[in-house]
Amino acid sequence: MNAPRRAAGSRASRRTTTGLGIALSALSVTLAASAAALGAVSLRVARTVVRPAGRRPDTRIVRLDAAAQTITLARTPDTSLPGRYGLFTVGSADYLRLGSIVGSDESTVTRKLLTHVPADGDLAAEAAFSGWYFDKPGQLHLPVEEVDIDTPVGACPAWLFPAASATDVWVVQVHGRGTTRAEALRAVPVFHDLGITSLVVSYRNDGDAPHSASGTYALGATEWRDLDAAIGYARRHGAKRVILMGWSMGGALSLQAALESPHADVIAGLVLESPVVDWRTVLSFQGRMMRLPLPVITLAQSTIASNWGAAVLRSGEPIPLDRLDAVARAAELRHPTLILHSDDDGFVPSDASHALAAARPDLITMETFTVARHTKLWNYDEMRWTTAIRDWVRAQDLARD
Repeated sequence: MNAPRRAAGSRASRRTTTGLGIALSALSVTLAASAAALGAVSLRVARTVVRPAGRRPDTRIVRLDAAAQTITLARTPDTSLPGRYGLFTVGSADYLRLGSIVGSDESTVTRKLLTHVPADGDLAAEAAFSGWYFDKPGQLHLPVEEVDIDTPVGACPAWLFPAASATDVWVVQVHGRGTTRAEALRAVPVFHDLGITSLVVSYRNDGDAPHSASGTYALGATEWRDLDAAIGYARRHGAKRVILMGWSMGGALSLQAALESPHADVIAGLVLESPVVDWRTVLSFQGRMMRLPLPVITLAQSTIASNWGAAVLRSGEPIPLDRLDAVARAAELRHPTLILHSDDDGFVPSDASHALAAARPDLITMETFTVARHTKLWNYDEMRWTTAIRDWVRAQDLARD
């Protein structure tokens, strides 16, 4: 009587085992698919970080009133900022300069239009809001020369704004990721008023300068050498003290030059505007903003920094995120530094800037803004921004005014 029960139990056991095997197989397939999806998304994120990209629209032109000289834009955290800005468009005017806000509601912002647009002007709806304001050197109404800087990738064009009288103090201005040297034009008048010569430079893969062999960004790990060549140019043309001013990723370049440059002895100090101080902080923040799972963010960073990732991304070599972490390398810094950063940056969080200031209070002066957003501190509060730079330069005994 017991044998049939044992047989039935064996059959039940076999069914259970078979069912478990099927479930485990299904789970492994699901996990493999999830891992593949995770890897694909992480690779896409990593590729986006290292590949130079054109300017992306971030607002819409709702209405243009040429007679009233106003323009109405879709409301965003940037388009609703007070101050003077620029707008990249497609149509009868490629770049518009915008003034103060003259009206707004829940979905739109109307600003004064400071660029003349014909009454029959035709503009595409999509546009990119910009903190540049100036997009050409002639708009500063200062003497300027076009020069070339010999760098490891070839001749990189630069604008040279000589001081009004002979000086051995220069400032080398370096722009951020995905933009060009015009970004730095806002700062030229400040230094000119202080009797300082400005050299506004380009670097590999930025659209003005030559491409590197890979054609990809190294987030400052190689680009700093082009900045170093600019310091050498300044030195050969009479500079004995050089200030580096870096905007966004240009801040990462400036910090790397300060840490690595053979010309470090002539670097008199750094001015960093909305700087990238640590890329992991930036990438994690942007990943959270895109609501990416933590494993995707972590894997994307590992991809960027690995040999296999460099092969897949065709970036030439791994990007050494550890070496680009200025907070971790704070003890190596030796130049006085002014950091200008908004706690409402929205793109490059100010956390690493605060951490660096806390690590080296003997060297670093931190000027914290709110509301101003990324690299738009001059636009938001020109007086405070200008005063902070002017006071810091004078405190370093670098002004010639």
